[in-house]
Amino acid sequence: MLRFIPILTIVLMIGPVSAGLIGTILPAFGILPALGGTTPSLEPWHALVVQPGLGASIRLSLVNGLIATFVSVAIVMLFCAAWQGTRTFHALQRILSPILSVPHATAAFGLAFLIAPSGWFVRVVAQFTGWDRPPDVAIIHDPWGIALIAGLVAKEIPFLFLMTLSALPQADTDRTAQVTASLGYGRVAGWFKATLPRIYPQIRLPVLAVLAYSTSVVDVAIILAPTTPAPLAVRILGWLSDPDLALRFMASSAAALQLLIVIAAMAIWIAGERLVAVIGARWAIDGQRFKQDGAVRGVSAVMALVAAGTVVLGLVVLLVWSVAGFWAFPDLLPRGFSLRVWARELDAIGNSLTTTLLIGIPAVVIAVTLVLACLENEVRTGKPAGRRAMFLIYLPLLVPQISFMFGLQVFFSLLGLERTLVSVVLGHLVFVAPYVFLSLSEPFRALDPRYGQTALCLGASPTRVFWQVRLPLLTRAVLTAAAVGLAVTVGQYLPTLLIGAGRFATVTTEAVALASGGDRRMIGIYGLFQMVLPFAGFALALLIPAVLFRHRRGMGAQNKG
Repeated sequence: MLRFIPILTIVLMIGPVSAGLIGTILPAFGILPALGGTTPSLEPWHALVVQPGLGASIRLSLVNGLIATFVSVAIVMLFCAAWQGTRTFHALQRILSPILSVPHATAAFGLAFLIAPSGWFVRVVAQFTGWDRPPDVAIIHDPWGIALIAGLVAKEIPFLFLMTLSALPQADTDRTAQVTASLGYGRVAGWFKATLPRIYPQIRLPVLAVLAYSTSVVDVAIILAPTTPAPLAVRILGWLSDPDLALRFMASSAAALQLLIVIAAMAIWIAGERLVAVIGARWAIDGQRFKQDGAVRGVSAVMALVAAGTVVLGLVVLLVWSVAGFWAFPDLLPRGFSLRVWARELDAIGNSLTTTLLIGIPAVVIAVTLVLACLENEVRTGKPAGRRAMFLIYLPLLVPQISFMFGLQVFFSLLGLERTLVSVVLGHLVFVAPYVFLSLSEPFRALDPRYGQTALCLGASPTRVFWQVRLPLLTRAVLTAAAVGLAVTVGQYLPTLLIGAGRFATVTTEAVALASGGDRRMIGIYGLFQMVLPFAGFALALLIPAVLFRHRRGMGAQNKG
């Protein structure tokens, strides 16, 4: 039975994506019998190309996604090169790890509250300039999408940083740094010349996942991106939600176009990788040491701290707005605080939290079970997942959600599962399982195999070794992976909205829906509740092992870090 689980997992990953893509591409060419489309046609594409502002929407999606990904990768690589192995590095690691649990929409709301014309940053400036009203400048929803890039960079840096952390030990970076230093290279130059070529192949798939997300993001774009025209993914969602069902055909062609945009972005990125590889190969052997790199190190630390600080400060301003009374510009703080809005929304918030958990808990449990079974199968067969298997597991993260969610909705309707809790859970599972695998695979594989071998020599069965030896030793890793999965499912917007057809109101769908209303107190409350569940999950991941193993020093040490 165990040997079939990896196949089942891959089917659950690529099955919905494949079905969703088929269900999107067929209507893109006029075939959707449920809406009267029975013959192939290019009419949906003709309708799409005459849409006003389509070129600007494509530019926003493609260019902003590439810029956000490049800036995120550059900051993470530069900071790791400059500070790996130092106290600053470990301190920022402690700051960035919890930020990973903050949903994208929450981080975007926090950033919006900071940089808006009436946000905290402008209020601070107003204390010195004497402004008595907000400046008439389009900072949020700016026409170039700079706010969108900033929001994506602030949230993707923690993810890429943690992916890089998991890759660093496999490159023996400490000894590499000692060797390059003994040869007279500066810290940054030595890291880029000797370490980066070995770790980048290991973080390449996460980088491409970030690129795919940044190029096709919807929830963050609704909050921060320009609106006239909006990025293509946001416009697709509008067409899919339109009461005129005939627009589904054009929306499908736009979703297929969005897929082509992501493929084009990846092609550009891969071409850039090869160009950098050629230039880097020559640079690596030119003999220049770059010993004086203090300025570069300082800049990298400032950029990383600004990114982390922006998210943290954004959470603080969300909290303040959620309890704010009258708050006039340019006051730095409200003139009074009140829990009136909290009390008024308590029932609605409770319902949203309940729905979020009803979707999230089954998705996380199934994902953790599948991943544990896959990893246990690796141990018993001695065959780790190859690159192709890893690619298939990553596939849902590399394909834009908006490109296959409508098709998946059609597929579930054919199965009679449309607008059901089961279909929404399965939709979330597609995105939760890859992150759980990422979180759990490294600690599972790093567990000393002698524990299991000793138990087998004492007569225990493989199943008993898993339940009574390996699983207890990995308690914290499993709970942390579950917390990561919960954070992912809480932040899912499109799968909940499209597959659930608007019937399931989670904290994220409610928060994003409030974006157009402009009620900052309500946005603050729902933004905070987006964080509550992931933070609670990570807190339990720390607390439960500490309680379970409080009288077992060895088990406690095994379940640290």
